[in-house]
Amino acid sequence: MNKPKIIMIALGSLSMVVFGGCKSVSQRDYDAAIDENTQLRERIAGLQENARQASDGNSEFQSQNSQLRSENQRLQSDLSEAQAALNARPMTGFEQIDGVDIGVRSGGAIVVRVPGDVLFNSGSSQLRNDAKATLDQISGVLKSDYSANEIRVEGYTDSDKLVKTKKKWGTNENLSSARAQAVETYLVGKGIDNDRIYSAAFGPSKAKGTKKESRRVEIVILSK
Repeated sequence: MNKPKIIMIALGSLSMVVFGGCKSVSQRDYDAAIDENTQLRERIAGLQENARQASDGNSEFQSQNSQLRSENQRLQSDLSEAQAALNARPMTGFEQIDGVDIGVRSGGAIVVRVPGDVLFNSGSSQLRNDAKATLDQISGVLKSDYSANEIRVEGYTDSDKLVKTKKKWGTNENLSSARAQAVETYLVGKGIDNDRIYSAAFGPSKAKGTKKESRRVEIVILSK
């Protein structure tokens, strides 16, 4: 074998050793790569979880938004119905009087409801001084707008038994009768024709939602 050929073989063997060494990876580099890969996987998993939570949150928001839209539509509908009912409700002339509630019964009778606590002190059938101003306004409308109508003054109480200070009435019916008559007498004194007004006592019957609401006098303008 000649020397040039021997040299070429030696260089080839050295080249294989060198390049073969370049392809090997140290344990430290391998561990670092594994650690980096693990961190990337964890980061990807975290991003995916954030994306899932964002998607769930968006779905919940859309659901709540849909519910709010439905509730708003319902409220708008209720408001429209209430406004339509208010517009359809005939004006009675008593709307500007503070402290009274106006209603219309079947058959067209108009009801002016005055709370008993506005008209009377507890257990009393004597009109309060400040209540007379309210009755003055009511009598004015009765004379100007309902001079041909029959009027019934209805007295009501709550269902509580009469305490010692109210025993003189005996029953709630008697107390409601005295109160209704007191209102009738006052209205007659203000110019209401005595022949077209009368009173009636109902005691605790036809109770309202609360005891306070149940204690009342209702001035009913009957249809002609």
